[in-house]
Amino acid sequence: MHNHISLNQFISQESIKHSSIDHDLAGLLNQVAVSCKKISNLVNRSGLMHILGAAGTENIQGEGQKKLDIISNDVMVKDLEWTGYLSGMVSEEVEEIISIPNQYPKGKYLLLFDPLDGSSNIDVNVSVGTIFSVLHTPNGVTHPKDENFLQLGTQQVCAGFCVYGPTTMLVLTTGHGVNGFTLDRDVGDFVLTHPNMTVPEDTSEFAINISNQRFWEAPIQRYIQECLQGKEGPRGKNFNMRWIASMVAEVYRILTRGGIFMYPKDHKDPSKPGRLRLMYEANPMSFIIEQAGGLSSTGYEPILTVKPTHIHQRIPVIIGSRNEVSQVISYHKG
Repeated sequence: MHNHISLNQFISQESIKHSSIDHDLAGLLNQVAVSCKKISNLVNRSGLMHILGAAGTENIQGEGQKKLDIISNDVMVKDLEWTGYLSGMVSEEVEEIISIPNQYPKGKYLLLFDPLDGSSNIDVNVSVGTIFSVLHTPNGVTHPKDENFLQLGTQQVCAGFCVYGPTTMLVLTTGHGVNGFTLDRDVGDFVLTHPNMTVPEDTSEFAINISNQRFWEAPIQRYIQECLQGKEGPRGKNFNMRWIASMVAEVYRILTRGGIFMYPKDHKDPSKPGRLRLMYEANPMSFIIEQAGGLSSTGYEPILTVKPTHIHQRIPVIIGSRNEVSQVISYHKG
């Protein structure tokens, strides 16, 4: 046990190496980790505490909320609003910006998060998680407005996600590679177990909701068709399909063994150009995957350079092993 590096120790060591990690960012990341530990505990105990199931309300996207969505959101807000590290927050579960109450100091960072991603899986005991993105508060801004949050993915200071599965894992990047930490419940601390995570360049695993096939655009139709043709087809190898319907679980799998995850543009609902949210799902996950050597795209442009227009904006996502994502991008160009 004595050799294990705790999250706190790791962040402290990183801050010595990289001037971009200041005291406030270190404090913020440690406090986010505290929230994730609490949410992990709630997820683990949800069946015992009778907080499974639907809350009977909808979030800003018109999706039914689970009781745990709302509880997880409250945990994040309550744990972070008083710290002095933040000047505002955005959550998937709340339509407006979450302001810092007047009695608390305002900080230099903005936090955007999905408190419980994949929560439709909770009731069937499948991995879910928390996704977050950290941005700088623009100079001179103490009460941020929507437009202050609308920064390019390339401007993220830090991104991370926590996956609540057989073990609870926190995956983090501050722009200097990707590291994974496992929650050691005996000591109540995250410890570094997966240093320098990298996404293999090649893969024979794809993840997509194939029930939407009839709505896909031609490039995606072509790519999946070729994968399904296997060894005899133009790709010359057999592919496996995965679909967990929990982005944190999908991305974690890609980080550990490669793969490609796609929620592409389709014409199922013309009012929704994509399914996943840019600011607190696609951007942080793209930052993490690209820091680990993978690639991310809408099919038409890199996700990290998409100009945001709305804090709850939706976007198509193609993310994962570099060579497969490149293949999909080439079909969109062709």
